Amino acid sequence: MSSLRMPPAPFDSVTPPPPVQRLSPTGGLADFQASGEIRILILDDDASVCTFIRTLLGNEGFMIDTLSDPSQVEGWLKGQSYHLIIMDYILPGLNAEQIFAWVRDHQPEASVIVVTAYPSVESALSCLRARTYDYLTKPFQPDQMRNLVVRCLESKGLLRMTEEALRETLGSVIRDRRKGLKMTLQQMSNRTGVSLGYLSQIELGKNSASIETLYRICLALGMNMAELFTAVQGKS
Repeated sequence: MSSLRMPPAPFDSVTPPPPVQRLSPTGGLADFQASGEIRILILDDDASVCTFIRTLLGNEGFMIDTLSDPSQVEGWLKGQSYHLIIMDYILPGLNAEQIFAWVRDHQPEASVIVVTAYPSVESALSCLRARTYDYLTKPFQPDQMRNLVVRCLESKGLLRMTEEALRETLGSVIRDRRKGLKMTLQQMSNRTGVSLGYLSQIELGKNSASIETLYRICLALGMNMAELFTAVQGKS
């Protein structure tokens, strides 16, 4: 459900921004859980792009603001603090370097993801200098944006997989590895000393495995625990 809200009061020298849509979405990114309220700002002069990205990032823990009026960017960045800013590299009447400077001054804790329909070496280098989190070219696939946002927020410790999703992903990684080794479930049961039924439940994501059981499974699959969880993270 979306609602209108007035932004926090900016500095006196800046005209206050107009109300901006805020969304606390449901659906999408359902396999992830926010550690608290995550505040995201989307800056794009095309309101339809703002709506599109906002819809992609469906998670109950996200509070998403969109701003499509470039003249209000500075005032808005001086107000509410954000964890993540997704911005178009080219905003009419503004220079990307200036926006990056405003972000450094007023949003020092925010990560920045840049999207652009006009990629160039110059803009890529500008983003590198500004230490943006990543640079995405339009048009992008929905999963590209979702995965990028997930990686960014996970790296900040703000987002984690739900217990159910973690079980399912872990089970899928174990199953894929076992099948890649052409090992039957019975053979893995024999190698690990873990019952066939319990292994089956783990692979289906219907049961959690203890650390000891995971250690035995890793030995049977010829991998260590770090490799297992790296594979889980990569698959998420």
